[in-house]
Amino acid sequence: MPLSEIVIYALDRHRTSMRAHSRAVLLLAFVAAKAAAQGIPPVRPLGPIISVCSANALGSVSYVRPLPNGDVLVHDLTRRQVVLLDRKLALKSVIADANGASTGGYTSQVAGLIPYRGDSSLFVDPQALTMTVLDDKGATIRVMAIPRPQDANNMIGGPFGTPGVDPAGRIIYRGIATPNRRNASGGPPEPGQPFRMPQPPDTAPLLRVDLVTRRTDTVAFLKIPAMTFHVSETERGFLTVVKTNPLPTVDDWALLPDGRIAVIRGRDFHVEFLQTDGRLVSSPKVSYAWERLSDEDKQRVADSATVQWQIERAAIESRVNGDTSASGQSAGSAERSRPGATRRFQGPNMESFAAKELPDYRPAFKQGVASVDGAGNLWIRTTAPSDAGPIYDLVNSNGVLIDRVKVPFGRVISGFGDGVVYLGVLDERWAVLEVARVR
Repeated sequence: MPLSEIVIYALDRHRTSMRAHSRAVLLLAFVAAKAAAQGIPPVRPLGPIISVCSANALGSVSYVRPLPNGDVLVHDLTRRQVVLLDRKLALKSVIADANGASTGGYTSQVAGLIPYRGDSSLFVDPQALTMTVLDDKGATIRVMAIPRPQDANNMIGGPFGTPGVDPAGRIIYRGIATPNRRNASGGPPEPGQPFRMPQPPDTAPLLRVDLVTRRTDTVAFLKIPAMTFHVSETERGFLTVVKTNPLPTVDDWALLPDGRIAVIRGRDFHVEFLQTDGRLVSSPKVSYAWERLSDEDKQRVADSATVQWQIERAAIESRVNGDTSASGQSAGSAERSRPGATRRFQGPNMESFAAKELPDYRPAFKQGVASVDGAGNLWIRTTAPSDAGPIYDLVNSNGVLIDRVKVPFGRVISGFGDGVVYLGVLDERWAVLEVARVR
């Protein structure tokens, strides 16, 4: 190749490389500008841990209620107790337990601790159908009846959201999901048609109940995970198959300190605020980097969910039937197949929706993940991918994303104090309560 052609070739390659470099720079600038325009803050770590409770003090950390003198009430669901810890997280007293050693009883397998008026709290016992009012030192003031006994189990928090009492003395909680009218009962819809299994609803009401008058208002409807039931008859009897969406688009909610109710819509991730005067104010969409799912991603999610549900079903059957090993499960299956054998508990078959039925984008959050700090900011645990620890989006009382915080791996937020976050973490033997600064 002549020297002139070599020079021309080199210059052309240089220009091509420069154009490619320029395109890369422009692309990065576009991405950065788009992220800035969307208002997505960078993820930052939670502040340092400043205090840890003593070992073997707790079996779980379900909810933490800070008190004005620095003490904290802790609901320990695993050991079925409510305990009072001092400001250094040392045990001071047991407020309620299942052994009857304290002045308060814990008769249910599950219960709830929720904020009440001022610095008082409510201990909700679904089995006794009571709500015990605790003062700012954890002492019992009085005992009230649960206003709607049918909703008792929905008033303990967890996946239903954290109940609370607004300044007007009305308790807010997620009610029981009722079937759609057309699916409310089984049987043929008309003569000659086959049996149709009633299908569970995909929405649930958010209720507000006056504790004095017992008047009940439905303030909103929340999207909940969808399921389908199918029953078929086999040689061994009826077989129930439950199909569940492992990537459900759901709504969540939270009660703000000023009495407003925030409803977080999962379809497009925005917040609706029910004002104290009854007006509904909808915020713009929360800036979020949605994760698109390929067909392969959907199939992996569906397969993984089905396997996980099968493992959980086997574990439940083993506990109910008294089996303590894998061999016990096998023996149970063989026993069910023998004529005249004692009937054993058999859970329904759990399956995932087909991959093609799953959404194209991973939902931003699951149900029961929203909590509120003292300033009225929503802490929403998202499904954003993270190398270690969940990522919380902080949305202010106007529905605007203001911060993104990564919580240390294995921790869950159980409460908020003045500039601090209470974290629950499980180790191999017991639970530990940690206090971390917000920044």
